This record gives sequence, C-alpha cells and structure tokens, in this order.
Amino acid sequence: MRTKRTAERKSSLVIGLLVILSLLLGACAAPAAAPAEQPAEAPAEAAAPAAGETVEIEYWQYNFDVRIDAMNQLIEQFEAENPNIKVIHNSDVPYDDFRNKIAASVPAGVGPDVATLFYGWQSAWIDAGYLVPLPEDVFAPDMVADQFSPLAQAGYVEGELYSLPTAVRTLALFYNKDLMEAAGLDPESPPTTLQELEEQAVACTVLNDDGTYEIMGFPVSPTGQAHHWFREVLLRQFGQQPYSDDGTQVLWNASDGGYAAWNEFLKFETELKTGDWRLFDEDPNFFLNGHACFHIDGSFRLGTIASSAPDLNFGVTELPEHNGIKSTFGSYWTHGITKKAAEDPARFDAAVKFLQFITTPDAGRLWVDVTGELPAQLEAANDPALLEDPELGAFIAGLPYAHATFFVDESKDRQAILDAYDAVTLTGADPAAELDFAVETVQELLDEFWASH
Repeated sequence: MRTKRTAERKSSLVIGLLVILSLLLGACAAPAAAPAEQPAEAPAEAAAPAAGETVEIEYWQYNFDVRIDAMNQLIEQFEAENPNIKVIHNSDVPYDDFRNKIAASVPAGVGPDVATLFYGWQSAWIDAGYLVPLPEDVFAPDMVADQFSPLAQAGYVEGELYSLPTAVRTLALFYNKDLMEAAGLDPESPPTTLQELEEQAVACTVLNDDGTYEIMGFPVSPTGQAHHWFREVLLRQFGQQPYSDDGTQVLWNASDGGYAAWNEFLKFETELKTGDWRLFDEDPNFFLNGHACFHIDGSFRLGTIASSAPDLNFGVTELPEHNGIKSTFGSYWTHGITKKAAEDPARFDAAVKFLQFITTPDAGRLWVDVTGELPAQLEAANDPALLEDPELGAFIAGLPYAHATFFVDESKDRQAILDAYDAVTLTGADPAAELDFAVETVQELLDEFWASH
C-alpha cells in the first residue's frame, strides 16, 4: 500500500513549489525567479476603437458567490463609464476546474482577456505563456509601490509587473459565540494562545452516544487554510523557519521544533479528538452550519457568512500565539492580462482600462463591503472604520506580521501536506515518517525547478 501510495503521490506532483516570500506590511517582496520561456510581448501601442465601435473582452474568475457579486457591480460601473467596452463575465467554472479551463483556452487563443488567479500560480502561468507584462506607462513601479500593499510586489517577475490585486487577505480565528457559551466558555474571551485553543476546543466538543461528533471543537482542515497555518504559523511558533533564505531548501523537518509543529497540527484530530474536517459537508460548511466552535479562515469568509449564514453568531480574533510569537499567512487573488488580449491592440487597450478600474481604491472599498477581503490599495485599507471593525480588525491587525509563501504551484505544495496528514489520521502512519516524505516530495520539486531556472 505504501509503495502504491508513494507512486501515486509522486506521479501527481510536477514542478511546483518555489521560494518563500515573507512580506511584512512595511517591507517589499523580492521578485520571483525568471520564467523558463518569455511569454508573448504586449503590443507597444494599444489602438483605441473607432468611433461607435464596441470592443468586447472577457473576464474570468472561478465560481464564488460574493466575488461574482462584487465583480458584477464593478463591471456595471465600468461599462457605464466606458460605453464602447463590453465585458463578458465568465464565473461559471468551479474552482477545481478553473486552472484546467485556463490551460485549455488561452493557448488556443480563446477564453479570457483578463483573468483572476491565485498569486501562488503566477510563475506557472508566466512559464506557460498565459500572461503578458502590464504596460509600465500605466502601471508604473512608483505608483504600485506608493499606492498598494507591499504584498502586491509579488506581481513582479524580473522587474516586470504581471498582475495586480483588488484585495489582499490574512488568516484569523473564527469562533461560534453560541457554542462557546453552551460549553461554559466566555464568548467575549476567545483563545489568544495555542494552549487556550486546545483547552477551549476540547471544552466545546460534544459527542453523541455512539461516539460520533455532534459539535466539533476545532476541526483542522488541510484542504482549506490550515496547511498555511502549519507552514507559516506553527513552524515559526515552534522555532523552525519553513524554508532557507534562498528558497532552495525545505526546512519543515530540519529541527525538533519542526516535528513538534507537525505533531501540534495533527494533535487536534489524533489526540484531542476535537473534530474531523471531512464531516458536516466539510470546510467551510461545518462552521457555517453551526457544527464547529473554532475555525481558521481568511477575511474573504466574512462575505460568505453574510450571504449564506447571516444568522450565525460569530466573532473573529487574531490567530493564537505560541512561545510569544504571533504569525499569520498573507495572500491574495490577483488579475492579469492574457496573451489573447495582447494579440489585438484594441482589445488590449480595453483590458488595460478594465484592469485599472478594478484595482482603484473605490474598487477596493466595494470589494471589502461585499466579500470581506481587505483592500489592496493603501488609501482604502487605512480607513479608520476598517481598523476599528470588530470582524475585519483582526485581519488588519495581522498584516504587520503576515508571511506570504511564494509558490510556483500552491496546489502541489498543499497536496503534499494533505497526503501526509491523511496518511497519519486515516491509516495510522508514523507522523515523523510522513513529514519526512512530504519534505522529500517538495524538495524534489524545488530541485527540479531550480535546475531549469
């Protein structure tokens, strides 16, 4: 079984993980590695459409209700200001199929002119030739540095900007106030340390007579945001840097602290028995449906709660600290212009105008109101009302100590952690051996990537 599972894992993993890119609020990110092949260049000059002519462009994002709502509003505003540009919004593609649809459409010269992508996919998309550099005369480096969160610097590759976000996000701890109160806990005093999280999660857990879960105290979900919690939070809190400074070595198991962080990650399901993420329709439904007391998630989940679980009595607090160390994961979805748009000057010009519009401070303000994600524009993010917001405040508080892992392919890195987690929790495999195997898998990806760059 081990040989078969090992083969399946290795065959599912191709060039993936790249350098750690740790970004604090006041620090700029280093540019990513150069792509293996240069994508098609954008036109030197973009021709405006003739009078009375309408240019049609496509914008693609994966299917996520609040993001669809926010973008529909922005498109309506944009078209009102630009009556000669029509934006077709394709948001019907499920998340799991989104990258495959992009891979099939862009090389064929069809599909999006502007596409959303997780920042951790950018290098893979550049290497594949999907994206073109953004015109520097419109998206000047000084403007990006002065007006956007430092996280946006990850959009630069070899000095050229390939993408720009509308919003950024961090992770925080969501908690169900009603379930805390039912467990005899103070809903106004959520856990602030890892030990308190353990104690309160155990107190919140309720089992049925047959031993099944009625209420889960804290289900750890490696398919959701918890793999980031292990990599960028727990490892650091147990004294282990996730990667070498030059991004060439995976250090998850480089010390006893790394193994301790991994054991803590597993502990809630294997030892404390505070939940199983596979139950109650999985992450995030177990929290939205009121079956979990604590849940780690991003600020984007606020929009989902507002639309899908408006009666949920919840709160949000910063991720618990350990050994006096606070940490969180910072990330974002961003927007890039595709090779398809670059092949037609008028369409490229329209795509540039659209990208400008959806990355303005006003767009950032709309986005946070609808989705709960934090504005990428400093002008919008520094709004005192956001800083004092009882829900958004915890996410904004995490920005100064947030770390953003720069991925070539985030999904492959996540899969390595998920496979190791499942091997321990489902088959009883040795935790240390599984962590070693995950490190070996990701290290092979890094070695292969650096060998070709």
